[in-house]
Amino acid sequence: MDQNSLFGAALGISEPWKVVRSELEKSGAEGRILSLDIDFESGAQLPCPSCGKLCPVYDSEVKQWRHLNFWQHATYLSARVPRVECREHKVRQVAVPWARSESGFTLLFEAFVMALAREMPVKAVAALMGEHDTRLWRVVHHYVGAAQGRADWSEVKAVALDETATRKGHRYATVAVELDLREEQPARLLFMTKERTAASVGEFVAEMPRHGAAPEQVRLAAIDMSAAYQKGVAEHLPFAEVVFDRFHLMKLAGEAVDGVRKTLRAQGAELPGALWALRGNWDNLKEEQRLVRLELCARHKQLGRALALRESLQETWEWRGATRAALHLKDWCAWAARSRLASFQKLARTIKSHWEGVLNFFPHRVTSAAIEAINGIIQTARRRARGFRNFENLRAISYWMAGRLDLQIPSAFTHSI
Repeated sequence: MDQNSLFGAALGISEPWKVVRSELEKSGAEGRILSLDIDFESGAQLPCPSCGKLCPVYDSEVKQWRHLNFWQHATYLSARVPRVECREHKVRQVAVPWARSESGFTLLFEAFVMALAREMPVKAVAALMGEHDTRLWRVVHHYVGAAQGRADWSEVKAVALDETATRKGHRYATVAVELDLREEQPARLLFMTKERTAASVGEFVAEMPRHGAAPEQVRLAAIDMSAAYQKGVAEHLPFAEVVFDRFHLMKLAGEAVDGVRKTLRAQGAELPGALWALRGNWDNLKEEQRLVRLELCARHKQLGRALALRESLQETWEWRGATRAALHLKDWCAWAARSRLASFQKLARTIKSHWEGVLNFFPHRVTSAAIEAINGIIQTARRRARGFRNFENLRAISYWMAGRLDLQIPSAFTHSI
């Protein structure tokens, strides 16, 4: 087997295509590139891209593609790309088997870029591959856009809607995540749009028909207590039971504890180390933080009462069903109301005004914990890239990392990504 045939076998090309030249060429002061020229057999007929019938060549144009490196050398393929003359469809451009139309990269190169882009910033991928990141972003948007467009939402029955930060300065987006009530699949990012308004929910619902879905099929929606999302679900997902996220409620309880701390400080109390010692569950505290908490509760009965209220509220979701949980929550609200702690009295009123949504946690035990995992992925991408100035880039990477997409790249890397 001669050198050209060897490269042809390595590239996986077959008749009527063949490598006709392979040469290391100088590039820059010290570098070298590997150039591979590909051509088709003289007199060969190629399939019409519209009907697949073999047709004679009409004319050709030389094109070039960046390929994966051979050894340490950047590799470029060039080929005469023919147009064929079809009796039915007239003159048509032939598709080459190693690259997609209008791309300057081979399929293998693009598949490798997509595999790396899921694990590292695109700018770092560009530096590694010796390409400009703008060109690689075009690759990312092409495959992610196509895969997202093919995504099937027909079986989506429960969703979680939440906000996620997109940039510094209180810039937020709304994300919609599929929840699997049977817990057989990890959470899937379905949709992401700018802003955090009721209209954002409407944008998600407007996208559903394009994915074989309808708003009537969504029966559960896990949200926080923001007025925007409550309005959005009521208007656009009228068949969905609203479940107010227990983690959001516990966050409000934590803020209520902090409200007690701030009141004591305003009254002149000295509370060294209180900020961190009063946060979180006892089991997650360091030993020194536990000692500080015990001392603070011994000196300030209001703090002890506030922590007891928070811990008791947490027990609401440990009951097996809504009936027992409702009895517990009713007692809790009565305790909070007579606690003489303004922040917990306010929380009790909030819970009463959202009573049904809180207890809709049962029987499916739905939470937006899954969406927190998705938000974690999005924020990891943000930190890894040191932020995204372009929202479309952040959305594309988020879909790729958290959308369980099938890119369908026809290459050796398909199954690995």
